[in-house]
Amino acid sequence: MSTQPDLLYSEEEEALRSAVRDLLADHCGAAAVLARVETDEPHDRALWKNLAESMGLAGLLVPEERGGQGASHREAAVVLEELGRAVAPVPYLTSAVIATEALLGCDTEEARTLLASLASGRTVGALAVPLSAGPGHGFRDVTAAGEELTGRVTAVADAAVADVFLVPTRSGLFAVDATADGVSVEAQISFDRTRPLAAVTFTGAAGRLLTGDAAPAVRRALRAGAGLLVSEQLGLADWLLTETVRYTRERNQFNRPVGSFQALKHRLAQLWLEVVNTRAVARNAADALATDSDDSDDSAETDTAVAVAQAYAAPVAVRAAEEALQLHGGIGMTWEHPIHLYLKRAKADSIALGTAGRHREELAELADLRAP
Repeated sequence: MSTQPDLLYSEEEEALRSAVRDLLADHCGAAAVLARVETDEPHDRALWKNLAESMGLAGLLVPEERGGQGASHREAAVVLEELGRAVAPVPYLTSAVIATEALLGCDTEEARTLLASLASGRTVGALAVPLSAGPGHGFRDVTAAGEELTGRVTAVADAAVADVFLVPTRSGLFAVDATADGVSVEAQISFDRTRPLAAVTFTGAAGRLLTGDAAPAVRRALRAGAGLLVSEQLGLADWLLTETVRYTRERNQFNRPVGSFQALKHRLAQLWLEVVNTRAVARNAADALATDSDDSDDSAETDTAVAVAQAYAAPVAVRAAEEALQLHGGIGMTWEHPIHLYLKRAKADSIALGTAGRHREELAELADLRAP
């Protein structure tokens, strides 16, 4: 059985937060993100290089003996909080968390080589499943004939910048280079332009087998992704609350700050309580992932922590964005103000890696409280 979780941030985690926030303040301002999402290349490759290569954050979850930093999900959660606060257009969640976790679940030389490459930040990986796929996602999209893959996967997040795809099939998990013959990536209309989606088609593409059983590796990847996505949602909600409180203190109406109106105080106080609760479930999920072992009791506790966190956090992030939009008044409705970026990310995150409803269903199964 696991010990009592520690939800507080350590000194090392706070130092990491400070370093990431300073970098984002210099290289990922709201105006820059707004300008970038209007182009054909919404990803910020220079920022990714700074985060992944210069700071070594792409390898946080990778053990030192495999070429990484040997940190844990707690540190990765801090990074995602800050990336969420800046709606940073980088493939951290998809490559440094989801794809990396899938490779950590494979025990082949090919997987170890690829893992070291992802940990260095010079290679970006993407798990070829729809962004909406939850931990129980099946493998019906792509089939394997030997090591030749055929099929089409839609709504793959950050596929446009991926150097390698990790493709689950019923025959195993395969690595396919994005530039290989028989691979095509077609951009799709994305609600959230800071995390663009694409359809990936494989037509007899050559794959390299990573493991003969894809299910455990993919489940591990999607569970970690769902658990750490909550920290991104926390970062979104915290920024929105902070900015809305600041604005309502400065915006005057009837010769007084609008934040002094009782009705607005109540709305912001309720939102503050929800953000505090989101921080608790996010930290609990990160700690559970960090301390998880092969023990069945620990695994069940981690599944529960992730399901609770996702079921609670997704609606809070969306509500924080909606409240911020309304309480900013007219300025919040403009394209020039970044609130719409946060609203789109929050809405997209609410269906990513399983909806809140799907996670509630999983929680009911874990607690043996299935609907009649």
